[in-house]
Amino acid sequence: MIIGVPKEIKEQEYRVALLPSGAYQLIKRGHQVVVERGVGFGAGYGDAEYEAAGAKLVTPHADVFAVADLIVKVKEPLPEEFPLLKRDQILFTYLHLAASKPLTEALMKSGATCIAYETIEVNRRLPLLEPMSEIAGRMSVLVGGYFLAKHFGGSGTLLGGVPGVLPGKVVVLGGGAAGVNAARMAQGLGADVTILEVDLERMRFLDITLHTAHTLYSSESHLQEILPTVDLLIGAVLVPGARAPKLISREMLRRMRPGSVLVDIAIDQGGCAETSRATTHHDPVYVEEGVTHYCVANMPGAYARTATQALTNVTYRYLEMLADYGVDEACQKFPALTGGINVHAGKVTHKAVAEAHGMKL
Repeated sequence: MIIGVPKEIKEQEYRVALLPSGAYQLIKRGHQVVVERGVGFGAGYGDAEYEAAGAKLVTPHADVFAVADLIVKVKEPLPEEFPLLKRDQILFTYLHLAASKPLTEALMKSGATCIAYETIEVNRRLPLLEPMSEIAGRMSVLVGGYFLAKHFGGSGTLLGGVPGVLPGKVVVLGGGAAGVNAARMAQGLGADVTILEVDLERMRFLDITLHTAHTLYSSESHLQEILPTVDLLIGAVLVPGARAPKLISREMLRRMRPGSVLVDIAIDQGGCAETSRATTHHDPVYVEEGVTHYCVANMPGAYARTATQALTNVTYRYLEMLADYGVDEACQKFPALTGGINVHAGKVTHKAVAEAHGMKL
């Protein structure tokens, strides 16, 4: 099989979907690997490393799509890439289709089989999403604390406090991979941390493992009660494959103190606040109702080398399986892979995506 690795064209996306070592392993197994020149520069991997691994370097961008049987990416295709996808081609990447009907329709029109990292589920876990959730969760506290600084329009609150001054208050919505990593980082800074969650067993786990963090059952009344005291609010909710639930209304946001910060990790899936809209690393924040919103849609891309290594650690074996066996046989050998198929033969095949757009399976 010919595996194509195009350079990411999403604004300020520096991750790469395949390391030179991964290209080497695929070539050893009898496959061809075609990469776009400069594909790994943003993550610190030069063209010479891919050449040494045996990969073929090409330009322009479209040439990768033209020859590849299997396209492996990090982020969803952008509109200029829609016409490049072909019938019977395999696309393997993060898709987040529930947040974009135009993207969903474009992939249906292409006839490609589109497999999303984020909907492959194993033992109630999302192993290909978890590493990016971990990075985004840890990063959310770093950027949140940064934008609390007064010269950025923040309240001027230091999350860790100092002797004689109480620490800042951090509230995390959701106790999954992103939420628990956000809470750990906030704890490490010395902040006062509360996690809102609906799963009682998960709350017991968080209570045992996070020690100083508080847990609170997630409800609108509890949110209304706690928001006036929050310095940093982190949205880390996830419904696999579906749009994120809108837990924070504009009216609720008005209860927060001026200069407080909202980091919406769920923005890839549409965001969990009514006021959330996607931003970029170049222009990451805006203010609504006196609250600074950080809603960067590819947060882990800021730490491209770490994120690339963490991502390829978990995606490579699935990529190898697809290359060795093709979609049908790979799904037979590893049924969990079937859950990643979001679009096939011109139709949506994932229930949550279909429901998000009012489409039939």
